[in-house]
Amino acid sequence: MNSCWKQLWSALALAALPIAAPAGDPIRALANDHIVVGESPDPATTALYTPSIVALPGGRLVASHTQTNRIEKHGQTFILTSDDGGRTWTRRATSPTNQGRLFVAGDSVYYLATRFYIRPGSNPQGEPLCIQRSRDRGETWSEPSNLDARTWHQTAANFWRTRGHVYLVVERLTVDNIRSWYVGALAPVLMRARETDDLTRPEAWTRATELTFQDLIPGYRENRLELEFFGVPFFPQSFPRGTPIGRGQTFPPLGWLETNVVQILDPDHVWYDPQGRTFHLLARAHTGMTNYAALAKVTENPDGTMTTSLEKVPSGKTVLFLPMPGGHMRFHVVYDAATRLYWMVGSQSTDSMTQMERLPKDRYGRGDNERHRMVLHFSRNLVDWCFAGLVATGATAKESRHYAGMDIDGEDLVILSRSGDARASSAHDGNLITLHRVRQFRQLVY
Repeated sequence: MNSCWKQLWSALALAALPIAAPAGDPIRALANDHIVVGESPDPATTALYTPSIVALPGGRLVASHTQTNRIEKHGQTFILTSDDGGRTWTRRATSPTNQGRLFVAGDSVYYLATRFYIRPGSNPQGEPLCIQRSRDRGETWSEPSNLDARTWHQTAANFWRTRGHVYLVVERLTVDNIRSWYVGALAPVLMRARETDDLTRPEAWTRATELTFQDLIPGYRENRLELEFFGVPFFPQSFPRGTPIGRGQTFPPLGWLETNVVQILDPDHVWYDPQGRTFHLLARAHTGMTNYAALAKVTENPDGTMTTSLEKVPSGKTVLFLPMPGGHMRFHVVYDAATRLYWMVGSQSTDSMTQMERLPKDRYGRGDNERHRMVLHFSRNLVDWCFAGLVATGATAKESRHYAGMDIDGEDLVILSRSGDARASSAHDGNLITLHRVRQFRQLVY
């Protein structure tokens, strides 16, 4: 081959190579610009939690979040509406509740939460269950009605509507034998109600049977966990108290929390139920490892009762831990019928394997607790997730963008984030609630 042909061949070969992004050019955030929906009056003592958002037909947005004084241990929830895409907000109600979520059923918007009641020496996260109703698109709200006097835990997780019913998960604290963070004693309970009923009445709801995490794992209470080959638990477990792991941190016993509910609608899926009576529960998995979620399922029986169990794979093995990007932190899943995809907003971890004493000083908690990178994924099957983009990121590890609620608003995703800026007390105790809009989100599919 003469030199001219060699030069031409080299030029053609170079032209066929993919064009790389300029060195140092990062992925650009989809929605770093945001609107402040809530702001702490005093970041040193008062934090904002549990953002929830629903998009109603006609363009109205309804949002809620909790404001908690961490020193005096009391708080309240604010419910707001916006009719201009989230640019401005009107406060509609103040509620003596905590850890709530908004959902839509029939012609009403509901707010399901726990009452903000502090028992002496108690952790204020798990309290009696109550509900409020709005029949005028979020403008006025009923007083909280009690649904269950036992102790509950939840976050602003998703809800599912099918066959004229609404489904959602709330976690019941079944026992009080964990002297640490009590996620091992939580039972995610799927609740079902007919949309046309008055859901402020306790009798409107049917609850599934309960599975508690600590009852699923052999050797859990004896600290002889019969788990091997995938690094769980990451740190030693010492039930019923947490294990000191350095830098003033402890590792609580394993558990699950903050559960979403979905159905599998693809007839080709291994777990598809042609009767449409199976629901899958996806929960945050507290293992010390990143990118694991926890999985359970609920089956509706012919008599209307619901049974909670664990899923199986074709080999007959049981599935409890499911690989999922960000499954170690709070995530939120919505299903989009137009793309037939599940969309998930959650947290991205980048340095979970860093030794505890070498973590940045402004990092909150352990290595698996990074909270300032909020990312979006989509999936056909709840197992294989495609990265859709970085939604937003804080300037430092303390400036969180996490624990988001999400809904579909026409062609966009509206995401309400528990956030913080440089004034925040920590990445966990943020001082802002911020709205992020991912425009034309379906164009992210590839």
